[in-house]
Amino acid sequence: MVGVSAASAVPTEEDWRIVPPIEAVPVELVAFDTCDTALAELREAIAPHVTVYGLGGGMFLDAADADLAKESRISSSPTDTAAVPEHSKTNAHEVGVDEPDLVKTDGKRVVTVVDGKLRVVDVATRQLTGTLDVPGHSTQLLLHEDRALLIGGGQGMAKPAIGVDGPVDVHVEDSSVTLVDLSGAPRVLGTLNVDGRYVDARQVGGVVRVVVHSGPRLPWVYPTEGRSEAESLIANRELVATAPIESWLPRYALSDVDGSRSEGTLVACDRVSHPEEHSATSMLSVLTFDFPGELGSGDAVTIMADGDTVYGTGTSLYVADDHHLRPMTRSEPPAPASTAIHQFDVSRPGPPKHVASGRVAGTLLNQYSLSEHQGHLRVATTSGDRWGVPERVPEQAPVTQSAVTVLKRDGATLAEVGKVDGLGVGERIYSVRFAGPVGYVVTFRQVDPLYTLDLSDPARPRKVGELKITGYSAYLHPAGDGKLIGVGQEATEQGRVTGTQVSLFDVSNPAAPTKVAGHHLPGASSEVEYDPHAFLYWPARDLVVLPVIESGAGERTSGPTGGLLVLRLGDGAFSALGTVRHEGSAYDPGIRRAMVIGDDLWTVSAVGVQVSRIDGLARQAWVPFA
Repeated sequence: MVGVSAASAVPTEEDWRIVPPIEAVPVELVAFDTCDTALAELREAIAPHVTVYGLGGGMFLDAADADLAKESRISSSPTDTAAVPEHSKTNAHEVGVDEPDLVKTDGKRVVTVVDGKLRVVDVATRQLTGTLDVPGHSTQLLLHEDRALLIGGGQGMAKPAIGVDGPVDVHVEDSSVTLVDLSGAPRVLGTLNVDGRYVDARQVGGVVRVVVHSGPRLPWVYPTEGRSEAESLIANRELVATAPIESWLPRYALSDVDGSRSEGTLVACDRVSHPEEHSATSMLSVLTFDFPGELGSGDAVTIMADGDTVYGTGTSLYVADDHHLRPMTRSEPPAPASTAIHQFDVSRPGPPKHVASGRVAGTLLNQYSLSEHQGHLRVATTSGDRWGVPERVPEQAPVTQSAVTVLKRDGATLAEVGKVDGLGVGERIYSVRFAGPVGYVVTFRQVDPLYTLDLSDPARPRKVGELKITGYSAYLHPAGDGKLIGVGQEATEQGRVTGTQVSLFDVSNPAAPTKVAGHHLPGASSEVEYDPHAFLYWPARDLVVLPVIESGAGERTSGPTGGLLVLRLGDGAFSALGTVRHEGSAYDPGIRRAMVIGDDLWTVSAVGVQVSRIDGLARQAWVPFA
């Protein structure tokens, strides 16, 4: 048994204030050979990170809180395309790789999951044809033929764990995956609940990969109610020294349509891979589901790693982590941040296979910081002082810079083959977009440099152009013909934001990018700035559409008002077609999503679905959710 017994010497103050960092850890992964080996290594790895508060620093959190082009195995059934109007899809990063969102359409129906309910609206009749109470905490969905997969997560129920003084219940986050049949009245075919936090999911054809993060389920004790810090640390060290393997392996519970229920360990010990060194505090599990089949438990593949960012192509799934496999601690190590990236092969039927891992300096903004092109992975990061941490010299600007690093798989390693850095010194990345051999990076502090990058030679990426303007773009979207749309905030020359800004850039000459048009909505903000799923570009009708929240007094309310800004992009300029609004809601006035179906613009909010004619934006139908 590996660990520290209660008979150990009384710990000093430094024992729990200084937690050894895990830096420059080799990222190559190997599998545990037996459960006994796994348990011994997990106990040993987690022991140095145990404090008087468990794995945290003063906040009473357990570890879970602290912290695809594969063809479908079953071909799609024939579709009567003549009966399905042309329609838009969820704005996703890669063509052919769908991403979960709160609404989906196949042109025949609109399916939403908001306010704890799944609703189905028939496009032809514009009537609500089905409503279903959503199991668990599902907030997103994916759609394939007559089935929907609902995904989400939240605070789970109490889970039994082995405590120092006997069995104790601990609370952990749960992820839920629910398969729903939409062929008639919507009905649940099965629900899978997993111990752990839902990270993200990707769909290629009829196959979905869901990423879940989990931590050890241990009933940590704290220095409260007469227990000293020394006693708390001794108890927590004894806890990890005696915890069974089941405390680390995530569990599942599966309920089927016939009422049957099964539960158990999500993954076997020999299917858990780990780097040479790790903290034993985090696991990432990738689950696989086939829409045509039964739900099942996901056939998990698990690695000892942390992760918050998921990026998928038709053949690869990447999970990125900038936490160094380290639990939350009271004092953050001063070492520069870096991001570990794990690649899974999803090109074949069945569970994915972990094939390579690598590391780059700096931290990611979001999934658009990653892009695979011709066998290379491009990664945009910001390095330097951590944002939100007081600087040593407050009057000085943060010592930051951004870079794009090019990686290529070499055996089990994602190895660096090229890098361009020195972007936005003293600033951080606000948006990134890669388009084939070209990259676009926006950094911001007071002004917005838009950098254009030539990535045609992976070994020699280089900056070729720069455009400095006020404000910034938080999302970039290729618009064809050498144009790039940006959505973000306008700002003063001192960097003070003034409202939503939609920009059009001409990047046909990468060495001399220019801004050719803009539309400013003073005092407004848009969900697109942090969730690109809210953005709609429909080139067939020259439409640029985004939800906005306008501050200040309005005609309908004295508070912020929500609506959908509809712009037409033509002749290198934006023209405003109008703003679509929904009937008032005391708690959520905002429109969240928009879709084009035929000649109509469908908009979704928490209170209902509205159909407006694209030409003139006249309301055609209103489907209330209440």
